[in-house]
Amino acid sequence: MINVTKEAAGWFKNELGVQEGQAIRFFARYSAGGTIHPGFSLGIEIESPVSPGTVSEVEGIKFYMEDKDLWYLKGYNLNVVYNQMHHDIEYKYETVEGPH
Repeated sequence: MINVTKEAAGWFKNELGVQEGQAIRFFARYSAGGTIHPGFSLGIEIESPVSPGTVSEVEGIKFYMEDKDLWYLKGYNLNVVYNQMHHDIEYKYETVEGPH
């Protein structure tokens, strides 16, 4: 599940020019480091869903992850929050209880 705060949605509008009715895709990408999967991190792009596995709508923007990328969140919820001190978004991963 993806949870985006209103403040974080505002960041996407201000920083990326995302408008109501558009969508933000979160996807797994190869990179150094990584929080929950070493060697992978979360990428973002403005793109309409094709086969969404999970979707949240905040401030008129759809935030989603395609079905093929859901492995990245297996066992976790993704919370996207705004960090006021850094004027940036942060990803906070919350462990999901129960069978994975």
